[in-house]
Amino acid sequence: MAEVVVVRFKKGCKPYYFGAGGNTLAKGQGVVVETARGLEYATVVDPAREVPDEALVQPLKNVLRPATERDEQTVAEHEARRGEAMRICKEKIAAHNLPMKLIDCEFTFDGSKVVFTFTAETRVDFRELVRDLASVFHMRIELRQVGIRDEARILGGIAPCGREVCCAGCMPDFKKVSIKMAKNQGLSLNPGKISGLCGRLMCCLSYEDEYYAAACKKVPRVGAAVMSPEGRGTVVSVNMLKLEVRVKIEKDGALVYRDFPADQLQRAEREQPAPAGGEGAKEPAHAQNVQERRRDKRGAGAQGERGEKPNMSAQQQGANRQERQGRQRRRGKPERTQGAARPQPDDPEKNS
Repeated sequence: MAEVVVVRFKKGCKPYYFGAGGNTLAKGQGVVVETARGLEYATVVDPAREVPDEALVQPLKNVLRPATERDEQTVAEHEARRGEAMRICKEKIAAHNLPMKLIDCEFTFDGSKVVFTFTAETRVDFRELVRDLASVFHMRIELRQVGIRDEARILGGIAPCGREVCCAGCMPDFKKVSIKMAKNQGLSLNPGKISGLCGRLMCCLSYEDEYYAAACKKVPRVGAAVMSPEGRGTVVSVNMLKLEVRVKIEKDGALVYRDFPADQLQRAEREQPAPAGGEGAKEPAHAQNVQERRRDKRGAGAQGERGEKPNMSAQQQGANRQERQGRQRRRGKPERTQGAARPQPDDPEKNS
């Protein structure tokens, strides 16, 4: 175990570990540390914490010094220049007609570089923009493109729950979120209800996913047939937090709903239909009626092929046949009689 100082940089909730370096620090105090980007200003979150050696990135850097009044004044000046820098950058973006959205601006602690953060749907060629900005600010210019989730983390906002968005307030890193997590928790799959300000799935879905994934293995699914202490029934709803299941049971011709713990229920076996050709097997009445209707339809179809309508007397069928023959004679078609042979084509050899 190593005793470290936990600091947090501006506009970020991820903690970083540094050695105290022999300095006496207090919570909320500003310090100056050295990172890959150079000298940076940070705020102490925890002045003394023991961390396992495996969680540290070696070699562990120390805090250079506590922030002085001059350091605090420098940070305030950079913050005051931020608004004007963003205005100028937006004007340059509009002048070059670039498809990008500027969301943040930050000056480094030593004042040697300014970093502009933006979002865009595709890659943007901003070389001309960098030249124009460098001629205005007379310092190094860096443009950094981020995704839509990083935009929500940088800008912040109020989530649907009424609190600050997790990515900006309490979540150090983005976690992988899937639609399966919402299904395990029994949430509505309406995108408007499970999406955050960024338009993606809410990060808080991953907080209780481990519990719900384990609970889904202990409770039956809705609609499953189960055996309860009061008999066979069907699962209507499931309480994942209490591990209780509401079962619909049929008793004396009435439906009864009972709540049981999940460990008191067993999966019921499916009922097998009775064999059709077994001894003593009798076809149900509704099945007999279905078979009779099918036979009637088949008989009606066979009669319709011969040109006769079903359920019609012989006198009516003869009258209909005579009427059809009369229509054919008026059209000039030869009358066809049942059993009459079709005329054969002339044989050229016989005619010769």
